[in-house]
Amino acid sequence: MKHKAEPGSNELIYGVHSLEEAIAAGREFERIYILSDTQSESLKALKAIIKENRLPVHQVPVQKLNRLCRRNHQGVVAFLSIVPNVAYSEIITSAFEKGDTPKLLILDGVTDVRNLGAIARSAVAFGYHGLVISSHGSAMINGDAVKSSAGALLKIAVSKVGDLNKAISEIKSFGLMCFGLTEKTNNELPLGMELQPHALLVGSEETGIDQYRLKLCDALFRIPISAEMDSLNVSVASAIGMYILSGSSSKM
Repeated sequence: MKHKAEPGSNELIYGVHSLEEAIAAGREFERIYILSDTQSESLKALKAIIKENRLPVHQVPVQKLNRLCRRNHQGVVAFLSIVPNVAYSEIITSAFEKGDTPKLLILDGVTDVRNLGAIARSAVAFGYHGLVISSHGSAMINGDAVKSSAGALLKIAVSKVGDLNKAISEIKSFGLMCFGLTEKTNNELPLGMELQPHALLVGSEETGIDQYRLKLCDALFRIPISAEMDSLNVSVASAIGMYILSGSSSKM
């Protein structure tokens, strides 16, 4: 059985040997930072191990590593996962086996831990089965995120993926519709939608959903708002979208 960090902690480990031991022990990583420019044979070997195990790694300059860890990090610093990483295929299959209608929320580049926490809280409230999050360019699931979620991140399955495009395509292959929530459409999110297996895709705070991923969606919807405002906060928009798509609005 794989060991996982205690809920609410954010264990940091550093040093080549420590990382090798953690990988060999099957620990799950939230994020690994490794020196980008190195001649060290031990670091090169570690990079190969990380690649072989498909772990979430970011190659960074030494200044970044020095900010993360003031000790002798030897060119590598990592954060262990607070929550286990669950395959989205497992989340979907489990929902079907229970007789539920699978509902996933896909986050495309949400970088603020407070938004992540608020989104997770809404996802639990509206009965969503899991979050699918890119392991690159997204907020870390750390103690602040768990606190912002009021513990919801410890109650919902989280699937961290390296290739979000591939994940969306494979999720659709399970029979789920992918709905993109974006301002780049005239189609308003209709009330009273019939509940169906789906994944709701929401974008980053700054740029929204990636253009290519918009094309992967089966339908795009926008939330009608006053002309006085350009957009809604991503956590607010996600909550409204989940409320409507989960069939809650039809019960009013």
